[in-house]
Amino acid sequence: MALNPLANPKGVDLKCELCQKPAFIQCTQCRVTYYCGVEHQKADWLGIHEKICPLLVPLRTAVPFLASEEERQHRQEQLLHRQKQMIELTRTTGQKLLFEGKHEQAVPAAMQSLRFAIQVYGLASIQLVPSYLILGEASIGLGRLSQAEEYLSQAQWTVLKTPECSNAIRSKLHRNLGLLNAAKVEYDEALRHFAGDIYHASEEFGTEDIRTSGGYFHMANAFFRQNKMDTADSLYEEVTGIWYEHLSRLVQARLASPATRNGPLAGSNEEEEEGLDEAQEAEAIQVLNAIFDMRENQAGSAPESLAKVSHALAMLYYLLHDVDKAKDFGRKGVSASEGVQDEEFSRSIVEFLKVCERVV
Repeated sequence: MALNPLANPKGVDLKCELCQKPAFIQCTQCRVTYYCGVEHQKADWLGIHEKICPLLVPLRTAVPFLASEEERQHRQEQLLHRQKQMIELTRTTGQKLLFEGKHEQAVPAAMQSLRFAIQVYGLASIQLVPSYLILGEASIGLGRLSQAEEYLSQAQWTVLKTPECSNAIRSKLHRNLGLLNAAKVEYDEALRHFAGDIYHASEEFGTEDIRTSGGYFHMANAFFRQNKMDTADSLYEEVTGIWYEHLSRLVQARLASPATRNGPLAGSNEEEEEGLDEAQEAEAIQVLNAIFDMRENQAGSAPESLAKVSHALAMLYYLLHDVDKAKDFGRKGVSASEGVQDEEFSRSIVEFLKVCERVV
């Protein structure tokens, strides 16, 4: 990232990427992005610009006049394809940053996704809702609850006037409304929305899908904060079980793939591409570590619960190529499993640790 102060040419209205105020600094790498000052340039770079800087050039650079209709149509199709790719990339990045607790950095990514969605789908489309939801959740994380309410109201209104809206989007809307009410310490209303989240996610993906597990996790947190530990524990157990089964399938596919002939972590393969995206990886890290910390510090915690979440984390870090953490959680899982009566379960943890130990 470098500074390139500029004087706006006469008749050219350059706007800041983040706030849309007059811009006086240009990105020296892509040369198609402008800022009102250094602060916004740095914020955008950390949030999303470093990742998309070169990708913006073909989207914002004027092209020569194309004589034939066929050439113009091909150019338009290319542009549309690139814009849709940018929507996916910026949204995934924004969601990943939210799971990592980087709420301030998630805002530029969400703003970019919203901009591209408007260009592709228009101002009133349901396709804008995921971007509003990321902005809403970022605002909740930053304690800007009034701003969060504005974003979520916009999302809610769009959903209400779109009867064909998918259950996936309805699920995410309920989750964000639940998070907003939890931040306002209105737990009954929060739980109502988390129940709506689980219902719509189950309709879309099934009750045992990782995309449904987030609703269980946030509902568990709401009960935990009300000191209703029995209910919270059962929900945390549900979340752990869903991730455990999902990660087990990914690990088995990794071990069975041809790429493993030269070692369990050798190379990439088709299964890996179909595994977890960046946002799901960040969600798994956040959720499973939170449950592990609670189990480890919980007086009288069942050894099965600690062993299972430890094993899940070992599998997760194995898939993420973090061998040291995979071994560390594998050993913790083995230790916790010593108090478990299910011998087959205990043996599976030991065998997986052996797989990790063989990785150089």
